[in-house]
Amino acid sequence: MTMANAFGADDFARLSEQEQALIARRDRVLGPAYRLFYERPVHFVRGEGVWLYDADGRAFLDAYNNVASVGHSNPVVLEAISRQAATLNTHTRYLHENILTYAESLAATCPDELSQVMFTCTGSEANDLAVRIARNYTGATGIIVTSHAYHGVTSTVAELSPSLGANVDLGLHVRTVAPPSSTLPPVEVEAAFCAGVEAAIADLQRYGIKPAMLIVDTIFSSDGVIADPPGFLVKAVAAIRSAGGIFVADEVQPGFGRTGDAMWGYQRHGVVPDLMTLGKPMGNGYPMAGLIARPEVIRDFGRKARYFNTFAGSPVAAAAGQAVLDVVIRDDLIGNAKEVGVYLKRELERFCAGSPILGQVRGAGLFMGVDVVNGGGPSPAAAAGIVNAMRERGVLISASGANANVLKIRPPLVFSRSNARTFLEAFGLATADVEGRN
Repeated sequence: MTMANAFGADDFARLSEQEQALIARRDRVLGPAYRLFYERPVHFVRGEGVWLYDADGRAFLDAYNNVASVGHSNPVVLEAISRQAATLNTHTRYLHENILTYAESLAATCPDELSQVMFTCTGSEANDLAVRIARNYTGATGIIVTSHAYHGVTSTVAELSPSLGANVDLGLHVRTVAPPSSTLPPVEVEAAFCAGVEAAIADLQRYGIKPAMLIVDTIFSSDGVIADPPGFLVKAVAAIRSAGGIFVADEVQPGFGRTGDAMWGYQRHGVVPDLMTLGKPMGNGYPMAGLIARPEVIRDFGRKARYFNTFAGSPVAAAAGQAVLDVVIRDDLIGNAKEVGVYLKRELERFCAGSPILGQVRGAGLFMGVDVVNGGGPSPAAAAGIVNAMRERGVLISASGANANVLKIRPPLVFSRSNARTFLEAFGLATADVEGRN
């Protein structure tokens, strides 16, 4: 399927011989399923802080890759990984304090109701595990997701991920609901979203399917970065619980302080999930993920299932995760996300007010979405133009949303006001370039 901000076959002829050779080699050994970003893919060889460096030594400001949330090649995280890897790395069938200390540290960032932690290696695995737990706890199978959601790539969660496209079928037990509308008055958003969830519940029940869970990315990233108004999830969460299901907060993208309001995205909505899943920035590039649960939700599952994941929760993984969490807290990166995010959003709104192709700015903290339009409607072509014009100016962003017309801005949490000014300078020039073509 077509992916937003994807390199295509039509772009191949414009590349250098060296770039063509590298892509041909990649296709030969990796096969056809992988995708590349940008009309001119970038060959990175090094990263530091908010900067990535290509094979020619050119620096690119990273305003997209939230995996390295505390900065590329963060020395605190690298030292923790190196020290533990040089000492011991086993798995969770042996006793070790690292996993316990880290689990306690994670739970301490959550409401008291969420107190038990399970580890995986990827966010896809975490969401897959959440499905198993939810179905065991509720005795039901139905799942509700938003209409352009992405929750992972295992066979189970690919069925919950409409954004993967028409070639990946949704499960028969899955129902979609429109994401919160960014055009409704804020006072109407909560009721409208709840009505959609209630309609999905009713449709499941009409076919004899009991609802097991509502799962949402709490900043609705794949749906086009929809963060506001705070609190709009309250009625929808009550609705799924009234129907016998549970609420799962997918914190893989908004978690670990990105929204600038709190450690977790659901906290800005005044709800406490039954399960929350974690991933991407958890290890700052070290592959780790997991979930945090209400004890009563996983109690019966734990009695029935013998859960084990060879690399998940290893001493090295726990050391990496603890180091990331320590840096987020020690350096007040939540506060930085809020401060720099407020500045960045204000300046982006100023650009949009004077542009014929820029629409609404949405987001929270260091997670922004900007609509790109043409004649009042979505313009994926203009969005792709801005993304690629930014790349040519050494700044990385991407695109999102059902129409691939939402600029997705999601830098590392160490992104400074100075970095934001560099970003804005490139953004102004890139937007002017694309406006000139339209």
